[in-house]
Amino acid sequence: MGKGVANQNEKKYNKWIVVLSISIPLAVAALFGVRIPNVEPLSFLPPIYASINGLTALILLTALWAIKNKKRVLHERLMKTAILFSVVFLLMYIAYHMTSDSTKFGGEGTIKYVYYIILITHIILSVAVIPFVLITYVRAITDNFEKHKKIARVTFPIWLYVAISGVVVYLMISPYYI
Repeated sequence: MGKGVANQNEKKYNKWIVVLSISIPLAVAALFGVRIPNVEPLSFLPPIYASINGLTALILLTALWAIKNKKRVLHERLMKTAILFSVVFLLMYIAYHMTSDSTKFGGEGTIKYVYYIILITHIILSVAVIPFVLITYVRAITDNFEKHKKIARVTFPIWLYVAISGVVVYLMISPYYI
């Protein structure tokens, strides 16, 4: 496919990339403040969605290995799975916070600062990675592989950090769950 056709195909998706990149964080922020009344807290979800984050990190690393070893179909399947896992994580995260009060971190001293640095960078980068993932995906499905590779070099480490830091945040706060 020529560059002009690839660019035209990409442009078809740009509106959706912008809409999703804005609406997903806004929806999560809005739903974070909503409590479903008279519902048991879904307290079993945090270890599940933390595990999904961990699996996402492993999938991303395996997908990197696959593409470096010219296993393009495997890479594509793994990346679609990583996107699906990220969506499932997000749905579980929202469900948990709509049924449960936020847990306060109980650590003190240096560990408290470490926790909040990891948490804040995790939150900021989890929002920032959305358009990167979408753009990277669109460049792949429109066969614009040169641009795909270029942005994937940025997307991959951010997404990997978000996945791993999500697990770290869970492990650090899990002793304080009620």
